[in-house]
Amino acid sequence: MATATVPVYRWRLAPDGLATRRQLRALGLRPGGQDVVAQVERPRYRRGPLVAYLYRIELALPIRAMTAAKAAALAKANTARRTCPTCRRDAGYVIPASLGMCVPCAYPEEQRAA
Repeated sequence: MATATVPVYRWRLAPDGLATRRQLRALGLRPGGQDVVAQVERPRYRRGPLVAYLYRIELALPIRAMTAAKAAALAKANTARRTCPTCRRDAGYVIPASLGMCVPCAYPEEQRAA
């Protein structure tokens, strides 16, 4: 099986008609299952280059609309991220993964002093 290589362009030198996923999203489009046709590389000092994959704009499909079920699932997931597992209250912000609980539960002595 031969591996196909994709053309590599320098940063900001990609030809017209190609776009990254983020650029497609800004246009209201998605890759739609098409293969990567090229990549663009941005050099960095003392590290490997940043790489972005490019897709053909004319083959891109429109973004799918959010369904009611997806919106409900997203709201439920965001509520779970804001709910403290210790006190079971909505913290009003996303619970930091480093703490694993809301700030008042993580630092109770500082909350009493304030």
